[in-house]
Amino acid sequence: MADSLPTEFDVVIIGTGLPESILAAACSRSGQRVLHIDSRSYYGGNWASFTFPGLLSWLKEYQQNSDIGDKSTATWQDLIHETEEAITLHRKDETIQHIEVFCYASQDMDENIEEIDALQKNPSLVASSSLTKPLDSACLSEETHSLYGTSSEMPAKDTPKNDGEILLEVTDIEETQVKEKYCGDKTCTCTVSDGDKDENKPTVEDITDQPKRNRITYSQIVKEGRRFNIDLVSKLLYSQGLLIDLLIKSNVSRYVEFKNVTRILAFREGKVEQVPCSRADVFNSRELTMVEKRMLMKFLTFCLDYEQHPDEYQDFTQCSFSEYLETKKLTPNLQHFVLHSIAMTESSCTTTDGLKATKHFLQCLGRFGNTPFLFPMYGQGEIPQCFCRMCAVLGGIYCLRHKVQCLVVDKESGRCKAIIDHFGQRINAKYFIVEDSYLSEETCSNVRYKQISRAVLITNQSVLKTDSDQQISILIVPPVEPGTCAVRVAELCSSTMTCMKDTYLVHLTCSSSKTAREDLESVVKKLFTPYVETEIDKEELTKPRLLWALYFNMRDSSGISRSSYRGLPSNVYVCSGPDCGLGNEHAVRQAEALFQEIFPGEEFCPPPPNPEDIIFDGDEKHPEAPGTSNIVMANPPNEAKT
Repeated sequence: MADSLPTEFDVVIIGTGLPESILAAACSRSGQRVLHIDSRSYYGGNWASFTFPGLLSWLKEYQQNSDIGDKSTATWQDLIHETEEAITLHRKDETIQHIEVFCYASQDMDENIEEIDALQKNPSLVASSSLTKPLDSACLSEETHSLYGTSSEMPAKDTPKNDGEILLEVTDIEETQVKEKYCGDKTCTCTVSDGDKDENKPTVEDITDQPKRNRITYSQIVKEGRRFNIDLVSKLLYSQGLLIDLLIKSNVSRYVEFKNVTRILAFREGKVEQVPCSRADVFNSRELTMVEKRMLMKFLTFCLDYEQHPDEYQDFTQCSFSEYLETKKLTPNLQHFVLHSIAMTESSCTTTDGLKATKHFLQCLGRFGNTPFLFPMYGQGEIPQCFCRMCAVLGGIYCLRHKVQCLVVDKESGRCKAIIDHFGQRINAKYFIVEDSYLSEETCSNVRYKQISRAVLITNQSVLKTDSDQQISILIVPPVEPGTCAVRVAELCSSTMTCMKDTYLVHLTCSSSKTAREDLESVVKKLFTPYVETEIDKEELTKPRLLWALYFNMRDSSGISRSSYRGLPSNVYVCSGPDCGLGNEHAVRQAEALFQEIFPGEEFCPPPPNPEDIIFDGDEKHPEAPGTSNIVMANPPNEAKT
């Protein structure tokens, strides 16, 4: 039982996001007694991945989270001594706001009529988790939640992984030739009203002469919901990045498998086209002239060792990277490729930062495939769970659905000495690591957060068709207006185990200037066609069709300094949530910096010991043979407590 936890630990970590999970593994590996807890019912926090029914339950949970006040199961004020004071923690997660859900796929009226009738009769409104006003456009069914999952569902499939080094698998399967059958159901809801059915029926009949494809309905998506693994945050791993190096070094890579991102795409003049990355791609490209190919190869060769030629760029260090590219006499086509698809930076970034980003991109080519990026099978949410697993193997204790009421601070020393959980149990520790979202409004009163705009789409085909329908693509859509941000688009196929067959899962991300829908809807309309629009403009039929869409804003706490938080004890450390960047470098750097601050001189996540050299407590110790290395002591792994 969770209320019978040990009362003494070296490190207590609150939150199971990526930085906290890396720290948990590192602390456990260095011999510390670790308690890792989370008030949520799933691992990963805002780094989690959900099945489709799990995502619907998560949305429902946010609605309840906004509506229900604090209901403490135990009073903790009486447990605070006269020489102590308490720092209360946040009761509600307010890192997600402005949730809007739209369903464009039709209900299948021929199958599962009883289920559809239930969906029609009992719609439940999902309110925005912003504290301002509900969003009437987001309709979900309570029956959908109960049919296939609850809020306690794990964020990703716990499938066995192969031991050994990182497994890369790129599967090319011939693209199916079946085409989608069109439908014209009402958007913005997951049910079909009677009026809409009658109004749109003739349209479906009128376009039957169009090419057909397997018809994807909303009820099919719900039925196959467990085949989806939908990330809350969209990230890729650089093949020469900090996270890949850490996974290999710590041997956590044995718990996860990866797919190589197969394509880098560009959006220019209203068209999506593939960007040549490697030397072979450049010279095989039909998009570039022979002169452009030579110019591009010459520039990329320079970028690989630009530090050795300072005279080539030092006069332009105060200029933007886009201005510098113009001075290199690159054609507009090449400038666009380099800026948005290779460097993947904003037009306003400095020349030095642009060259650095281009060099990093080029250095990552060829390690695991023709692009610099990897994607974890079953979603980004697998990564935090892998580090949690390593921590548990080395003796860490895990508790989900376990809330912390407050931090207990000694008035004299100013150091935190314990936490009090929702059972009223007092747990002592030397160090405390807290994810930012758990801190109270009073502690964060001086903090100014940024926001990330996110969209998750389910579509019926790729934004750029090829012979294979198993493509994993990354696309940067440049800003249309000055002052706005570029939008990053990651398109995942079914071989990544993140969506059902004959669909694609598409993630859109950018820094927020408005609500997520206002920031991203224009890009969605450029790349995709909602079902309802196919009956109006037949030219739009060349675009992939949108089946389902979710928009939300996520807090970005990555740039917050420790001094911004009020009244933090010296032995309480704060981890941030996901940042807006493409890679995971910020999370790894933060975890390593905090570890070195807490345990100076200790190695960060060293390789694990040979299992044959581990002696568990209680085992008999045999005399050590002369010349053998020291044997590592470890506690037996503990079961996660709930």
